[in-house]
Amino acid sequence: MTIKQFVRLRAGDAQSKYILWMIMLITGLRLAFIFIMGPMPQDAYYFFYSQHPALSYFDHPPMIAIILRLFTALFGQHVIVLKIASSCVTILTVFLFYHAARCFLGTNGATKATTLLLSTLMVTILSLVATPDTPLLMYWALAIYLLYQAIFKHKNTYWIWAGVAMGLAFDSKYTGIFLPAGLVLFLLLSATYRRQLISKWFWFAVILFLIVILPVFIWNLENNFASFKFQGTSRMNSASEMRLQLQYFLGLVGHQSFIIIPILLAAIFYFVYRILRKSKFNFFQIPEEKLFLLCFFLPLICSFTLLSFVCWIKLNWLMPGYLTGIILVSLYIPQKWVFRQVVFSLFLHLLLAAELIFYPFAVRSDDTWYGWEELGKQVTQLKRNYPNTFVFSADGYKTSAELNLLTTGFTYSQNILGQHALEFNYVHANLSLLKGKNALYIDSEPGFTNEAKGTQAPDYLLRYFQSVKELSPILIKNNGHDVRKFLVYYCIGYRGTGK
Repeated sequence: MTIKQFVRLRAGDAQSKYILWMIMLITGLRLAFIFIMGPMPQDAYYFFYSQHPALSYFDHPPMIAIILRLFTALFGQHVIVLKIASSCVTILTVFLFYHAARCFLGTNGATKATTLLLSTLMVTILSLVATPDTPLLMYWALAIYLLYQAIFKHKNTYWIWAGVAMGLAFDSKYTGIFLPAGLVLFLLLSATYRRQLISKWFWFAVILFLIVILPVFIWNLENNFASFKFQGTSRMNSASEMRLQLQYFLGLVGHQSFIIIPILLAAIFYFVYRILRKSKFNFFQIPEEKLFLLCFFLPLICSFTLLSFVCWIKLNWLMPGYLTGIILVSLYIPQKWVFRQVVFSLFLHLLLAAELIFYPFAVRSDDTWYGWEELGKQVTQLKRNYPNTFVFSADGYKTSAELNLLTTGFTYSQNILGQHALEFNYVHANLSLLKGKNALYIDSEPGFTNEAKGTQAPDYLLRYFQSVKELSPILIKNNGHDVRKFLVYYCIGYRGTGK
């Protein structure tokens, strides 16, 4: 896509030029953020994946680990390299999205759709934070393009590559299963293309999909299907035990409005509703190409929206569905809405720039980019002061992952205290080797109210260590103000977990 094409949202329209300049400024800010944003816990956790190669991992398939392993092997183990990796994959996603959109919309329509995609904070998140969603969306966009060529252009060999792309999407994140599900749904609903279900090319795609995802199944088979149980039945069981929680649904609306931006989000659902209403909610009457796009939008969006009434849905879970949603809405959305969307996006990105540079609003959570590098320096000094100790934390994975990224040696997680620790359960898992050793326990206090030590050593530590001594806390400052606090305990004589 050339710059000339990019400004032709409406030939000769000055508003299009403003849109171009704003999108270029937003993109420039994203590039600058690579160099000023610290490591998010997700960056560190999936870097941890990459340092311990496996066919798959406890909570996700291996694709993000493969990508980070490749980039860090080529360019070094630096925070900036992790963010460059995410940005490069996201650039490929945008490129593939443009070509997929052009199949349905032509050059001008695809330019509009790409403008809308680039205006979202979703793209910013994908560019700056290494998560399984980053490769998922790349392969999702590729699969949409390949399936269009296979189905609507009758290019049978594209079925083969579509099967591979859908498999790689699944190897990125289990949400990738919505790709073959959407494909089958479309073929079932489409009178014109239903016969493809019995074509040899469709089944070639199915076979290749199954071959590509085989490593994930092998890992699960070798580990008692731990990952499938965690992402599937355990989450569903927790959801089934919950009561109706309207605040979870409102939270979903809130964070989706944030990452897509309210103008575009409202437009997507408004125009999807209009398409459905025009067909009287009869999917058999929807034009084939629109039906195709809907089949990769509605199942994922509706599934997680319904679940949001009983459990918390994370902001990234719906991301893949928006790719075809944006293509669909680009058929209808007026240019003035596009302009307002981009203006709002620029405003939000300028606010984000101020937060990243000056940090005026401290994030009272471990889900932050701020302070981890300083923590790494202070923990490194502690390890010098207390040699022959191991280090651990117990806040899920975040502090442990960050310390594994930013310090030498291995940092353990809450499995030291007999709790499940996600992928940490599968790396250096023989904790009996640590019995009798001393440890440094780093305990994040995101909601701290003072600079003092804790009132006493936590009782749960004494169940696993002979004695515990609290050291001075680690305080992270910004402009002379404490913004993060980590309690530090010197734990003597590890007893083991008894398992």
